[in-house]
Amino acid sequence: MATHKLALIIENPSKQTEFLLVKQTRPPKFDDAEYDSYVDSDLWDLPSVQLNPLQEKLEPHVAVEVAESHLEDFNLREFDVRSALNEIFGQIGFGTVEGGEWKLLKYVKEAAFGPGLPVNIVFIVGKLVAAVNIDLPDSSQWMSVHSCLSWLVEVKPDGNRVGPLVAVGIVTDSSVSAKWKVPPAINYQEYPPGVVLIPMGSRTAKPFRTTNLVVFAPGNIPNDSEDNTFIASGDALIVDPGCLSKFHGELKEVVTALPRRLVVFVTHHHHDHVDGLSVIQKYNPDATLLAHENTMRRISKDDWSLGYTSVTGDEDIYIGGQRLRVIFAPGHTDGHMGLLHRNTNSLIVGDHCVGQGSALLDITSGGNMTEYFQTTYKFLDLSPHALIPMHGRINLWPKQMLCGYLKNRRSREANILKAIEGGAKTLFDTVAYVYADVDRSAWIPASSNVRLHVAHLAQQHKLPKDFSLQTFDSSLVALADNVGKL
Repeated sequence: MATHKLALIIENPSKQTEFLLVKQTRPPKFDDAEYDSYVDSDLWDLPSVQLNPLQEKLEPHVAVEVAESHLEDFNLREFDVRSALNEIFGQIGFGTVEGGEWKLLKYVKEAAFGPGLPVNIVFIVGKLVAAVNIDLPDSSQWMSVHSCLSWLVEVKPDGNRVGPLVAVGIVTDSSVSAKWKVPPAINYQEYPPGVVLIPMGSRTAKPFRTTNLVVFAPGNIPNDSEDNTFIASGDALIVDPGCLSKFHGELKEVVTALPRRLVVFVTHHHHDHVDGLSVIQKYNPDATLLAHENTMRRISKDDWSLGYTSVTGDEDIYIGGQRLRVIFAPGHTDGHMGLLHRNTNSLIVGDHCVGQGSALLDITSGGNMTEYFQTTYKFLDLSPHALIPMHGRINLWPKQMLCGYLKNRRSREANILKAIEGGAKTLFDTVAYVYADVDRSAWIPASSNVRLHVAHLAQQHKLPKDFSLQTFDSSLVALADNVGKL
């Protein structure tokens, strides 16, 4: 099962090397001066809309050439292509579709990022008969593959960005060459170019079922840097190998296909981020492991028994001619790390952010709300072009997402303070008030964040004078009993 999106590649009739890009609509503003001061740069991508099934078994009214090689992948006749094209043309000011030559270029199945259904992309390419005489609005422009590649791999912070539809639909075969190929049976996404995400089944928390294995293996530049300031260098990099044992065979295929000079980076110690380390240790024992010392002391010897290189933040990694900067990012845990890919300005955020909803902080492993806020602002100051979480899809509006996290945390904290000011003395009382509209099965996991919010309020001297932290902290044991009685 999957939903579908139609992405339209409209060729410039007067210059066939160019195609039409549309400025993507920004998410709504927050109506808050602080949050709205953080603005993501413009994002350009192919025009696209949801592609719906035909309501009746009728022949589609738009002729689209489909090569025999695509017939087994996707039956275009079952979908309302005409309505989708008309919607796109309306968005870019072309009116309704009349004529034109259209061809199915490719059908791309999205990797299983979850938690919802994958969104498979139908790429249709062609040109309009009358397009020469149409003046494009400011929200559209003709661009070449070369120009798009420049925006994608020669990134300037806060500069114009190109979205994943261009990267997957057009630029893929023209992008930076790699030293490896993803094994054919493994579904993946490559965006930005050179950044490969492979969602692999893991023992992560609901609603997710997978952890993103991130792989870098650029092959365009010899790895011959004489700079000795790098904490590690190699020909390939893997981030967070955390798959279940049933997927260790797939991970083995990835590891053995990569160059031997392999660097492994772990954002933190949770099982769904390190369960595959033993596979790497077995099939490439020469790999260099990078992690914070607080992370390593929590990783089992069964997962990794060899040596490692400790990182604390601000170190550089050199992979195949490309640089990545290690970012100390505590909050989720006290050893949590991020990684900034300088070439594409994309930021791997570990579990600081997730593709949907918000992340839980691990109070048993040094999770800290004050540090979580500080890390969020640190990420904002980096002005990344994309956020890469370890669960869920890449986020294309990084500052919007990070500000949304700040707003959500502050709103939750204000509600917790309201509960306490209203008489809540125990953890159960506070959780029951704040999460009254949430399924009670989530109350115990959510209590970890509540405890950290209360500690953050105490640090800011915002708690009422008659509120006893000792009473609150000692009520932890009673929480499970009280929830179970409801």
